[in-house]
This record gives sequence, C-alpha cells and structure tokens, in this order.
Amino acid sequence: MGRMLNPVHLVLGEDEFLAERATKAIIDAVGPAAEVSTFKANEVSEGELLMATSPSLFAEERVVVFTGAELAGKEPTELLLRAAVDPAPGMTLIIQHSGGGRQKAMVAKFKKAAEVHVADPLKGKDRHTWVSNEFRRHGVRPTPDVIAALLESVGSDLRELAAAVSQLVSDTDGEITVKSVHAYYSGVAEVSGFDIADQAVAGRADRALASTRRALQLGISPVAIAAALARKVGDIAKLYNTRGNPDQLGRELGMHPFVAKKTMQVARNWSGDAVSEAVIVIADLDAEVKGQGGDPDYAIEHAVRRIAELAR
Repeated sequence: MGRMLNPVHLVLGEDEFLAERATKAIIDAVGPAAEVSTFKANEVSEGELLMATSPSLFAEERVVVFTGAELAGKEPTELLLRAAVDPAPGMTLIIQHSGGGRQKAMVAKFKKAAEVHVADPLKGKDRHTWVSNEFRRHGVRPTPDVIAALLESVGSDLRELAAAVSQLVSDTDGEITVKSVHAYYSGVAEVSGFDIADQAVAGRADRALASTRRALQLGISPVAIAAALARKVGDIAKLYNTRGNPDQLGRELGMHPFVAKKTMQVARNWSGDAVSEAVIVIADLDAEVKGQGGDPDYAIEHAVRRIAELAR
C-alpha cells in the first residue's frame, strides 16, 4: 500500500482505547512492511528520539509512535515538534497527547503540522452511537433496544463494549436480540475459577475477563481463581508438546481422560515460549494474591488477560 497523504498524525484525547485504535488504524494504513517504533514520553531520551526521527540510511517505511506527549520534557517536545514540522522521508509520525498535562500549550503547534484524530471520552448519546457503529464494523445493524441492553449490562468502558460486541456477533451469527444480550451476561453470572481458567488458556480473553469480573463481584476469592489458573497452566505445560492416547496420558499424568483430551486440544495452540511466559505470570500472580503488594483483583484480571493473549 502506498504512503498516506499526511506523514504526521496527532491522536488527541484522554480515552486510551480510542487512542490505541486510531494509532493501529494509521499503522495498518501505512502497510505491513513498515518498521514500527514506540516511545513513551516520560522515558525516552533525547538521543533515542533524535535517532528515531532522523532520515534513514535505508529509505524504508517507518512508523514512530510517541505516547503520552503531555508528559514529555521541554527538550524532547521541541525535538518532536521539529520532526512533526519537517518529517524525515519514509517516516510516519504518530503523537498521542491527552490534551492536558504540562505540554498542553504544544497541542496547537502539533495541530498545525498534523492530521488530528480525536480520542475524547464519549458521553451518553455519543456512546450509544459508537456502539451502533461498532456493530456495523462487524456487519450487524442492531435495534436501539439491543444497544441499550448492552450498555446497561456492560457499562461505559469502550474496550469492554468493543469486546462484548465482538463476542456477541461471534456467538449469535449476528442475530442479536435483547434476549441474547441478557442471556450472554446471565450466562457468565455463575462462574468458577475453573471456568475462567478454561476460557483464558483457550485464548477467549473477552469471555474470560467478563467471567473474572462477575466472579469477583460474586465474592469468589482471588486466591481460588489464581489456584485454578495455576492448575490449568500446569496442565498445558505437561501436554503442549505431547502427542498420544489421551487415556494413557491421563493415567500417566494423573488426569481424567476427558480432561486430558480436552487439554491436549487447547494445548496445541501453545508454544514453549508462551508456556514459559505463562508460568512466570502465574508465579507473579501467586505472590500478589497472597499479599505481597498490589491489588489482588487487578492482579487477577491482568493475569487472565495476559494468559489469554499468550494462548493465541
């Protein structure tokens, strides 16, 4: 795909999900061959930024993403503005800025050089329109009562709403009614740690996170969910690189044959590296839910999301 007309983009607003989505759309439009570099404003050094935004020796397509520009120091901001006003050949510059912060005054200057993508948090009616458009992205035109039911069930978080829309369209083949929305959310009402673990290791992040939140609301202990995740990741670790008769393997590993067969099917999607990473995630989670700092509920959600990502 050819270059976009404007090589400089300002993603402006405080909604993290909308900013991520706008950034991804720009990167996708530049094309799969582009090399993407991401820098955090409060961590990048002037040298790194100067190197990233300088002309390349090899005229390849590059995308430089600069996040949290409102947190940048004076020198990096000036370097960034210089790069925005006069971008290097072959480079697409994406600047994410909340619109506030100590570099608020620079927004007007960035706007002059960039194509602006708004990522402001949505209010009530706008959220309704956004959900409707989200369904249309999936080729579905829901009735207003379906959108209202979804907002009532999920709340206002756009990331969760996008995940719910995707899951509902997938589970219903696009035939979505108020009844199917309520059925989906009542379907996750009674959950156990093992339901969550099954969904996570199968890579169903949206469903696993919905189940996790519901379980925590119902008072299921984070320690119990962590234990179920640990056991399931342990089973994957035993079986991801194994072929053979599930009955025999089940006996050797002390698993019920049905569990061994089901786990083997899921484990095929796992690599050795992913299993190693998941074991580390579980070890960290075990420490956090047993009181070694942090918020146990947040730790559980983070671990469930990470394990589901590793399963893909």
